[in-house]
Amino acid sequence: SQYAERVVRVQRPNGGVLYYEGEKKTERLVREEHPDGPDEGVLHFQGERGAERRVRLERTDGSVLYYEGGKGAERMVRIARNIPAV
Repeated sequence: SQYAERVVRVQRPNGGVLYYEGEKKTERLVREEHPDGPDEGVLHFQGERGAERRVRLERTDGSVLYYEGGKGAERMVRIARNIPAV
């Protein structure tokens, strides 16, 4: 039988990490970790291969940004902030 190697994790030169799910040759991006920059935190994606769209950004400061729209046309629709208890 043919070896079914598939992509599950890719380390980027900037320190970021891409995570994929799915069978060989149909893997789709599901998560991207950003070590710094405007998208610092963990981005979550939904959709089929090639049409993955950003749905949520969990920032390192504890806030969460939610997005709607198709790939490349996502727009932020809500921000949830991590407000510490008093």
